[in-house]
Order: sequence, then C-alpha cells, then structure tokens
Amino acid sequence: MKKNDYVRFLAQTGPSPMGIEVSRAEGSYIYDKQGKAYLDMVAGVSALPLGHRHPAVEAAVKKQLERYTHVMVYGEFFQDATLDLAKEMASVLPPPLSVTYPVNSGTEATEAALKLAKKYTGRMKIIAARKAYHGNTQGAMSVMGYEPRKFPFMPLIPGIEFIRFNNEDDLQKIDDSVAGVILETIQGGAGFIEPENDYLKKVKQRCEQNGALLILDEIQTGFGRTGKMFGFENYGVIPDILITGKALGGGFPIGAVSASYEIMKTFSQPPLSHITTFGGHPVINAAAARTLRIIQKEKLPEQALEKEKYLRSKLRHRLIREIRGKGLMLAMIMPDKQTADRLILKALEQGLILFWLLYEPRAVRITPPLNISYRDLDKAVDIILNILDNPDK
Repeated sequence: MKKNDYVRFLAQTGPSPMGIEVSRAEGSYIYDKQGKAYLDMVAGVSALPLGHRHPAVEAAVKKQLERYTHVMVYGEFFQDATLDLAKEMASVLPPPLSVTYPVNSGTEATEAALKLAKKYTGRMKIIAARKAYHGNTQGAMSVMGYEPRKFPFMPLIPGIEFIRFNNEDDLQKIDDSVAGVILETIQGGAGFIEPENDYLKKVKQRCEQNGALLILDEIQTGFGRTGKMFGFENYGVIPDILITGKALGGGFPIGAVSASYEIMKTFSQPPLSHITTFGGHPVINAAAARTLRIIQKEKLPEQALEKEKYLRSKLRHRLIREIRGKGLMLAMIMPDKQTADRLILKALEQGLILFWLLYEPRAVRITPPLNISYRDLDKAVDIILNILDNPDK
C-alpha cells in the first residue's frame, strides 16, 4: 500500500495520521510492512481488551462462519449467537438491566438510547454534560458538549440542555420536562474525569424524583477497563439505560443498549420503532460473547486495578503533572500541548503507540489491552521516561 494511494482513495479524518502501514497484529503488538513492531498502549482506543487476534475469539468467529452469517434484519429470526450474547450480558449486569439490543457501534447505541428515553417517558428534553463525547452521528453529536466540533454541522437535534459534570448546582435543571440525562461514567474526551462526591448517585436521585431516566455511556469504561466489569459499579449507581460498545466486540464492531424489560419493550410498540439491518450480527455476537467470557475467566478487571497501581508507581516524572483515570483507563497530564505532542510522536518513532484525547490537549492516553504483560508495561514505561528525560533529542 502506498501512502499517497491511502490519501487519494480513502477519506481522511485529519491532516496528520500516524500512518503506520499495518502488516499484522497479535497480542499487544502491531507490525508494519517493514517488520517494525509497535507496542500498542492504546488498544484501538479501548476497543481491544484482549489485545489483537485473541485465539479464542478467532475460534468463535470461525465456528459461526461455518454455520451462517447475516440472514435477516435484527429481531425477525431467532439466532443462537445473538441470544447467547444477550444472556451473557444479563449475567454480568445488575438487575433490572436484563434486556439488550445489539447494534453496530457505540454511536448507534447512543442514538437508540436517546430514542428509548424519549419514547418511554413521552418527553422531549435531554440533559447532557459539557465536554461530553458520545459519538459522531447527528443525534450523538447533539449531546456532545463541545461547541467547536459541533458548529460546522448545525443545526442539530433540538431540546438538549447542558450541565457541568460534577457540578451539583446544575442538577436543578433536571425537572419533570426531562426525558433522560446522558452522562459518561468517566468523562473520556475531557481528560478522564471521574465523578466526585457521589455525583452520579445525586444525578440518579434527581432523575428518580422527576421521572427522568439516567443513561450512562460505558462505551469506554465498560468490560473491565476501570477495575470493575462496568464503570458505574465503582460509584454505587445503576443506570436506567446503559450504552456499551468498543471492548464488547473484542476487536469487532458492535454497540449495545441495555435496560429493563419494561423500558425496552416500548421499542416494539408500535412495531419497528427502532430497527437495524446488521445489528445483532451472528458473527460479531459470537466474538462478543466469547470476549465477555474470557474477561471474566481471566479476571481481567482485577488485573486492570493491579496494573494501574504498577503504572502509577513507575510513571513518576516532573513533567507528568498527574495521572487521571481508573484501572487501565489512564491519562498522563503533561505541562502543555507541546510536551504531550512530542511524547506521542517520539514514542511512535521508538515503537510505542500512545494517543491523544479529544478535548484535553495536555493529555496522553494509556489504555492498553487488559491482559498486557508486566514486561511490556516496563518496556512502555522505559520509553516514556527516556523521552521525557531527553527533551532535546
């Protein structure tokens, strides 16, 4: 593949892509066409909890491929792989989150959740957080709390009001006109901001008082990344509607909405209130169900907590002002954008993949596979500290 062909024939998302010409990937490593190995400390932006090409996930995919692939739009045929995933989800989710609607991506899950909240409550207003990121389709962008990214695509969906994350005074905006409040359990693009002082509990209480639904976006925090199967388990709250994606597929594209039977049944009244052609795809669902089982069997949430402690003990440097986040959802905060940019780009030259966050220019993302080895963590730490120790090289 020639890089100029890539630019010519494929739409670009930015002027300066990392540009690795990928040959293969396995475990915690990506290899380019020249044979250079890159230690992946980003994991497809939190989408690869088991790393690249986990053999058990590949086996589940191959087994399903031998039976059938797509046969019908979601909901019309009964398919074992789709039911298997739904049961697996119910087994790891607390009541009453017992019903799951699988879709194709996290942003599609956001769209479905917003529709579900409006339809169930009969209300139109949605509350979202400033500096939130829930996806990039028009509905998801409508609840994005960052105006510079939204402005070129205006007008978006009306009826959205924004509050400040962790600001309790703003909770007064949650009144009896609100259908739902959508929040990331930990704000991702904003810089891995955790809820403080029982903030999520207070949001849920306010929602219950006013008949609104709490929608938690666990597209990044879900499936072991924060040391629990789901991020909300760290904060003593259960959402009315849960959005998941990324890690659920173990490297395959998927999203899901989970809620109670009572809430979810409103999508069938009247029929076809929400439909998808490829959502619930049997091959993808086979990969997802196997991924969930491996995360539990190998106790990866617990590993995430231990590896967080290890990284925090090792990543000590005067240029690392703080490390935000939980588990293996971490962000090093540098003194300025220039330092963050240099670290990420120099690391890439040395075979280490780090990445940025959307809205916090000083942040450097660390979200490796949950099953990454300590040897590879040491390798990543050594490269990071060496770059920071030698700013002129």
